[in-house]
Order: sequence, then C-alpha cells, then structure tokens
Amino acid sequence: MTRSVEALKTPSIRDQVSAEEWQARLDLAACYRLVARWGWTDHIYTHFSARVPGREEHFLINAFGLTFGEVTASNLVKVDLAGTVLLDATGRGHNQAGYVIHSAVHAARPDLTAVLHTHTTTGAAVSAQRDGLLMISQHAARYYGRVAYHDYEGFALNLDEQQRLVRDLGDRRVMILRNHGLLAAGRSVGEALQELYFLERACAIQIAAQAGGAPLVVPDEAALQQASDTYERNSGGRYTTRNWEAFVRELDAVDTSYRQ
Repeated sequence: MTRSVEALKTPSIRDQVSAEEWQARLDLAACYRLVARWGWTDHIYTHFSARVPGREEHFLINAFGLTFGEVTASNLVKVDLAGTVLLDATGRGHNQAGYVIHSAVHAARPDLTAVLHTHTTTGAAVSAQRDGLLMISQHAARYYGRVAYHDYEGFALNLDEQQRLVRDLGDRRVMILRNHGLLAAGRSVGEALQELYFLERACAIQIAAQAGGAPLVVPDEAALQQASDTYERNSGGRYTTRNWEAFVRELDAVDTSYRQ
C-alpha cells in the first residue's frame, strides 16, 4: 500500500455516532461509490448529502478533496445548516458551493432526506439546451411535469442564491441547473439515487437521439402523464427499496471498503 493511500485512511467513527447516523453514513457512502463506478463524477467536485436521522438540522457531505471513490462512512463530514463543521475525521472540511446548494434544500424541504448533484457530460449538455429535458423516452417520461429549472448564476458561492434555488425547486424532487448539471433529491438516499439514475439515463438517451440526426418522436401527453403518474405512485415504496437493495448488492459484490 502506498504512502498516499495510507494517508487517506480514516479511523472508524462508528462508536462516536448513533446507530441511525451510522446507517445513514453507510447509505450515503454507498451512493458515492456507486456513482464513481458509473463514471458520473467530476473528480473532487460535485457533492451528495443526507440528513442525520433525529437531528434534521445536521447533514452529511463529502470531505473536500476526496474523490467519490475514496468516500467512506467514517470520512463523511457532518455540518449544520449554518455551515458549522460538527464532525470531520479528515480535517478537510467541505466544499463551499456544496454547502450553499445542499443546505438550501435541506433547510427548505424537511420532506427530503438526501440531495445529489452531478456535472456529467450528458447532464450538463441537456442543461445547456434551451428546451431542457425532451420527453422522447420512457426514462424522460418519468419526469413529465416533474422537472424544475434554475438559471446559471456562476459558481454557487453566494448565499443569496439559496432563495432562488429553493424557489425554483418548489415542491419537486428533480431540477436541472442550467449550464451546470443535475440535482435530484429524495425521501431516502435510495429514492434520491433512483431519481438521479433515471434522470441521467434520460439525458444520455436524449443526446444520443439528437446525435442520430433524424426527426424525434414525442409521445402524446396522455401517455407521458400515465408514465409520470405511475412512476410517482410507486416511488418511495417497495419499488424504490428493491431498487436500492439491488444497487447495494451490485456494489458489495466488488467493493465493501465504503463501509469503513
């Protein structure tokens, strides 16, 4: 093992947190590692967060400077809505832009547990298109009438932007940050990842379909509404649980180091 890898090892903090917080840390760390395996990262940038159970004014986020593939349950940083670091085994702190975006959503939407933000090539490409997400696939149809949009204001370092982020998100769980990337949230880490997974797939399908150069077919509104309603009706229940459990099995089959 190289010295650089040894330097990243963090002692387990399992005994320092509640059982509920430890499970939240496991779930969020698994989410980071899955997305790393799918290639949906932007090196040390972008960020995922999750509320601490029982302490809803506290949330977990990645330590700034670690890649998604290096995130573990123990090295996640715990902060409060004011940005105060409460527990940080790495001493690296958190990304300010991540704090601005995630604290805004956590403060305004107590119904949401997890918030995920990406800068993927296809997600950013769709975010730069005037018409945004096109309803040209079953993956996209899940989000018919459910996508929010937020205009680009530069790097998200200004706390004043939080009110506009919250306004634009409204009561929805997915948002396209124009000229920037994607944001997905959920009532659990599993639901947030499910939202992000299909939104990312919808963007990839859109870019591929546009690259084909042929005219695109858009289903009628009744079919789109049926798909969206069906997805929403089943989200958060047994469907989401089975989806999340399958994701975790997929990860555990190849790497369990996120559990440290």
